[in-house]
Amino acid sequence: MLEVNTKAPEFCLPNQDEAEICLRDLVGKWVVLYFYPKDNTPGCSTEACDFSNELEEFEDLDAIILGVSPDSPKKHINFITKKELKITLLSDESKSVLKAYNAWGLKKMYGKEYRGVIRSTCIISPDGKIVATWNKVKVKGHVQAVKEKLTELQNN
Repeated sequence: MLEVNTKAPEFCLPNQDEAEICLRDLVGKWVVLYFYPKDNTPGCSTEACDFSNELEEFEDLDAIILGVSPDSPKKHINFITKKELKITLLSDESKSVLKAYNAWGLKKMYGKEYRGVIRSTCIISPDGKIVATWNKVKVKGHVQAVKEKLTELQNN
């Protein structure tokens, strides 16, 4: 992940409806930007459902939640419909934003190395700075940890 207190890399990506979402348009809001490997897989489904279930509490904290994966907007629509998600998912098919946020890299599974999405999350402050990061996220309890950190940041 990127260093805390550095400017968040700019991005413009299509959401599930193919509408372009740009970081520059979110100035003044807290942004929870999370990176995940693939729609409709067990860990990614749990994480997306957990964020969806807590969406109102994040909105009460004036935060927007954006999930980013290399999946297409069409796959995102299917995922959102199937899991009844309330959050916005962004499509980074070129992996340019994943790379800019150091969420794309070498992974290991069953002794094999390959390149893929490193499950990670960052909080971007209303002035566009990265103020918290999580790398190699374990899904269980993660959304609660993000919410607690966001609350702590807002109370400082």
